[in-house]
Amino acid sequence: MGVTKSNLFTKEVNQIAQLCKAMGHPARIAIIQELLIQKSCICNDLVIALPLSQPTISQHLKALKDTGIIQGEIEGASMCYCIAPKALIAIQTYFNQLVNQLNAIDTSCC
Repeated sequence: MGVTKSNLFTKEVNQIAQLCKAMGHPARIAIIQELLIQKSCICNDLVIALPLSQPTISQHLKALKDTGIIQGEIEGASMCYCIAPKALIAIQTYFNQLVNQLNAIDTSCC
């Protein structure tokens, strides 16, 4: 795999890229949606709600947690996950800025 040269970009650009990369899988989007519906969720609940095996869900949860999109606490033998608002707000802010910039330019050129 090639070198990403992430050091050539700002901290903000790298952060948004990591968040988008973590959300770049349909299973992770489904997990986020389920967590938003349930307000919090234990991994086994996700196995019931989604058409994925427990190890697959755990792998996706790890990717989401490593980037700060979700957070979790140990409750007995289970892990309870919920959305970390700060990460989603950062994504929202970034995409709102893109849309605002888009609205300010002439898009009829292409």
